[in-house]
Amino acid sequence: MLSYKNKFYKPDGILKKLLKIDWFLLFLVLIICIIGFGALYSAGDGNLNPWALNHLYKIIMGFLIVFILSQFKINFIVKFSVIFYLFCVLCLIYVIYFGVGDVKRWIDLKYFFFQPSELTKVSVILLLAKFFTDYPTNSSNLLYNLFAMLLVLFPGFLIINQPDLGTGSMLIILGFSIIFLNGLSLNVIFSMIIVSLISLPIIWQNLLDYQKYRILVFLNPELDTLGKGYQIMQSKIAIGSGGIFGKGYLAGSQSRLDFLPEKHTDFVFTLISEEMGFIGSLLVIILYLLINLILMREFLKEENLTNKILIFGVSFLIFLYVIFNIGMVSGLIPVVGAPLPFISNGGTSLITIFIGIGIIQSIRVSRNV
Repeated sequence: MLSYKNKFYKPDGILKKLLKIDWFLLFLVLIICIIGFGALYSAGDGNLNPWALNHLYKIIMGFLIVFILSQFKINFIVKFSVIFYLFCVLCLIYVIYFGVGDVKRWIDLKYFFFQPSELTKVSVILLLAKFFTDYPTNSSNLLYNLFAMLLVLFPGFLIINQPDLGTGSMLIILGFSIIFLNGLSLNVIFSMIIVSLISLPIIWQNLLDYQKYRILVFLNPELDTLGKGYQIMQSKIAIGSGGIFGKGYLAGSQSRLDFLPEKHTDFVFTLISEEMGFIGSLLVIILYLLINLILMREFLKEENLTNKILIFGVSFLIFLYVIFNIGMVSGLIPVVGAPLPFISNGGTSLITIFIGIGIIQSIRVSRNV
């Protein structure tokens, strides 16, 4: 038992490891979390309940997770990647039969709801890092790459089947980007593009009616302004009405008069844009940009393959969250239901991102330890 602790966890080195944490990165995360708390307070009409206070508790839990993960060597975390991946896949299968909600995406754990599709993103990052490290081979090996793709596509299609096209697509893009990072040959990439284009009619036919309609409304929002196009039309109105400096905190008319649906989750960036204007929106985007630049700096100076994949995966995951959410509320992509990191109300997605940040800190403090 003593040797186990000495190998993976050294209580006497806690302070030393805490000093090696990237505190500037966590400071930027904290600023975004504070913005999220303020936005959810506004979404609750100036009340801590039902969202702001709950969000604060999750933020505290998230930072605790970061500090706990930073105390373990990254090899110890990656060691359990297969178990973590299988757990997530089993949970995805479980929600098909026993999931709760209008669409079966959540598991009811009595005291809170758990969305396995969010945690699956981190599990795929960890598993691919372990796979490419344990079984290095020529990137042009088709069977090798197909197996890696299967590890991504299997949970991806389970999520799409819930149905959750946005989260499933995000997972597949994330996984394939990591595979590409490992050195996917141009022939394989070209073949994938051709197959994808040929498969478009089949994919379209297998989409649910509401998913098809979302795409049609994206192409022409005026198609159904009082139905499927209502959210995006109101979102654009709110963003535009914010102007340069916004209408003022707690003074957004679109959100206050409940014209803006889901203002505490998927459309929280719209609320920020209306109240704080272009300047406030730009500040949020800059904070996300700084976080990704810091993570990319860690990626570029890292030499270990496992660590490079993990850092890239977490950084790209945050990037996808931001692009999907802001692109959605701005009408640049179809409405897909993607939360805004550290800001949107949502427990599992928030904790998932904090786990990713914790993994990065584990890599950072494990260097030369």
